Amino acid sequence: MNTDRPPPQRGFPEAEFARRLERAQDFMGRATMDALLFTTPEDIRYFSGFLTQFFQSPTRPWFLIVPKAGKPVAVIPTIGEVAMSRTWIEDIRTWSSPHPTDDGISLLAGTLAEFGHRIGLPMGREAALRMPLNDFARLRQRLDGAEFVDASPIIQALRLVKSELEIEKIAYACAAVGDAFDAAPELFSVGQSDVEAFRRFKIECLEQGVDDVSYLVGGAGAGGYGDIISPPSGRAIQTGDVLILDTGCTYDGYFCDFDRNFAFDNASDHVRRAYDTVYRATTAGLAAARPGASCADLFHAMQGVMAADGALGNDVGRLGHGLGLQLTEGPSNTPFDETELQPGMVMTLEPGMSFAPGKVMVHEENIVIRDGEPQLLSRRAAPELPVIG
Repeated sequence: MNTDRPPPQRGFPEAEFARRLERAQDFMGRATMDALLFTTPEDIRYFSGFLTQFFQSPTRPWFLIVPKAGKPVAVIPTIGEVAMSRTWIEDIRTWSSPHPTDDGISLLAGTLAEFGHRIGLPMGREAALRMPLNDFARLRQRLDGAEFVDASPIIQALRLVKSELEIEKIAYACAAVGDAFDAAPELFSVGQSDVEAFRRFKIECLEQGVDDVSYLVGGAGAGGYGDIISPPSGRAIQTGDVLILDTGCTYDGYFCDFDRNFAFDNASDHVRRAYDTVYRATTAGLAAARPGASCADLFHAMQGVMAADGALGNDVGRLGHGLGLQLTEGPSNTPFDETELQPGMVMTLEPGMSFAPGKVMVHEENIVIRDGEPQLLSRRAAPELPVIG
């Protein structure tokens, strides 16, 4: 681990959660909502500070209620009571889960009924309901007369702009992974299985100080790769291959998300030109990333460079996204997303293009919007394609 970058303090002071709650309740008042109901790990974490990998098990549902006045209320399985009690949440209501007939629904319904009948739930793009649909139907039956309304605009507005403490955690994850990528010449070599390359990179990321390598995908092939979301196949790296690794590592629940490309022994002019194109597209994205611009502006700035260089297409749908408690958050750098950039938003710039039949080139960096120029959270990739060997 690089001792020159001590890790940020874990967790947040209670004042951080109080500010989040105050903003949420202000939005709720304007939207005439009596309560917000959350079921996903990220939203529960945002308002409570509750962090556990136990969410990997889908067996038990978890609920957090944010009322229009007062502190959040946790309605959770008994197994989580001790851990939740370490957060700033005081009102923790539990049931023994899993339960064969009533997995927390009567307790949840009774708690929601205390706060009113107009209940907000995230229902929009990138939202999910982490509970059985049958149980949600039962909840609605028990709360006869309750109105469930879409709270996605409120949640996106709240989580869009990060605090400096949140940004510090993302920046630390970026720095640790950047150091891991810098070790590539010692980690990767011709003849090595891509399975071993992935494994060694994961270990390096952990040794550099991240908590988890939650996401690691990539691609490798002669003269370029055909996709970037595959697991390793067992294929040996060969002379002339280009390898991309795209990773989302976490520190204290917050993600980084960026990739790097490497050629082995040599790279064709065609591949080098493609790398140069996406690098310059990123430069265009950085130049466009100013407060008041839109995510659509970022898309067009990057796509314009790739189109001018003869890109054969871009079928991935977006060229970057929000970043924070999730690997991908809203908004998206698409031609239709007019979300206005604001200082404190953490985004990825991810230009990608098809540069030859069956071959793509992708590049990604992490930034935070500031007044004036954006701040790079990931150390920028080399301007020329790195060659190992």
